[in-house]
Amino acid sequence: MTGFTMTINGAATTGDGTFDVIDPATGEVFAQAPDSGRGHLDAAMNAAAEAYRHWKLDEEVRRRALLDAADALDSGAERLARLLTSEQGRPLPEARAEIGWATMWLRYYADLEIPREIVQDDQNGFAEVARRPMGVVAAIAPWNLPIILAIWKIAPALLAGNTMVLKPSPFTPLATLAMGEMVRGVFPPGVLNIVSGQDPLGAWMTAHPTPRKITFTGSVATGMKVAAAAAKDLKRVTLELGGNDPAIVLEDADLARIADDVFTGAFMNNGQNCMVIKRVYVHERRHADLVEALAERAKAARVGSGFDDVQLGPIANRPQFDRVSELVTDAIAHGAVAAAGGRALERPGYFFEPTILTGVSDGIRIVDEEQFGPALPVIAYRDLDDVVDRANDTPYGLTASVWTDDDARAADVASRLECGQVTVNAHGNGLRPDLPFGGHKQSGIGVTNGPWGLHRYTELQALTRPARTTSALDNERQTV
Repeated sequence: MTGFTMTINGAATTGDGTFDVIDPATGEVFAQAPDSGRGHLDAAMNAAAEAYRHWKLDEEVRRRALLDAADALDSGAERLARLLTSEQGRPLPEARAEIGWATMWLRYYADLEIPREIVQDDQNGFAEVARRPMGVVAAIAPWNLPIILAIWKIAPALLAGNTMVLKPSPFTPLATLAMGEMVRGVFPPGVLNIVSGQDPLGAWMTAHPTPRKITFTGSVATGMKVAAAAAKDLKRVTLELGGNDPAIVLEDADLARIADDVFTGAFMNNGQNCMVIKRVYVHERRHADLVEALAERAKAARVGSGFDDVQLGPIANRPQFDRVSELVTDAIAHGAVAAAGGRALERPGYFFEPTILTGVSDGIRIVDEEQFGPALPVIAYRDLDDVVDRANDTPYGLTASVWTDDDARAADVASRLECGQVTVNAHGNGLRPDLPFGGHKQSGIGVTNGPWGLHRYTELQALTRPARTTSALDNERQTV
């Protein structure tokens, strides 16, 4: 499969060469993507800078373009979904849902107000605080949810009046490039440029002198490098990084009612979401029962190609497959027991059995680190205050969940968890376009989504003028 092109200044552009894209269901090359060099990046940045001069001037044009982009993605949704399943591995119905989320986010931002705050308007003077665009935004998207997480950046940035150069992950470039093809006629030339390539393209982007902001989604280690590069010329940053998201199951929780949701909260997208459950703490009196319930679901889960009738596809790429394998092997070597799964499937591709681990504790790597895959440690606790401390004893702070039939206890535990989002008797259902999403501690800087996400793509500007004369005020009143 060939023919994928980048979008620079509203035109299709090939790279200096190509690089291989691997099908995770087979482990084989199935397409090539353009590999851009510095010249392509400079051209994209120059195009974005030139387009910014006009794009920032007309808010209604920007809103209409976001709506038209949503319509364009709707019309090409099946093609995008199939590309997404081919390169990322997730089941086709989930890929279709991801395209649906993307259009929902575009339409949400098309209708979102850009606030203007009148601080003073009287006989003594006028003062207003407005939000102005920044300029060119450099955006780097990840491989786990490449379309929706790109749209999380595109929609608020372009609404605010910025222009963008977007780089997809080299593991999953194809659907993003196809998306660029679909919206080429929607946005004026230079407003949205998409360049694909291998390392060091991302480093060139973050060091480039043109962007005034970098928005990055990915690992903590890479996020630190992005922040360091941005600091050299004080670029603004939004960093949405990793998580080690805990679920705390209280003793009174109805396990029969919550087991499906806990399993889904951990294994959605094969565990390859920054905000899925990474570790479960369950009261010791309920530990064995919850392990059994989760193990039953893991053993029954259908695993295979995302184009088949399955619940879980392959892990998205070889490096992540190797990491999950390493963490599970390490846990078992330290005394963990696989109540379900525990090994790779003996077939081509990057398939790993959905794994439930018991006999683990804090201090084991799969508990302390972000596994980002289909392996879940389930840990017993006795004291609620102690388990809250253990849940917080991590450099991460993205999401968490509390599972109980007692609303007051849920609210109390949630208030003590050090993270950006907490859900009760569900995990991840707060992931909405109108709610902020972002991490505490090393899980990130800033937030995405909602008006709070929009604000991250703006700078404040205060406008004042002196008091008007009495006659001017009288004339204005008469006109009104």
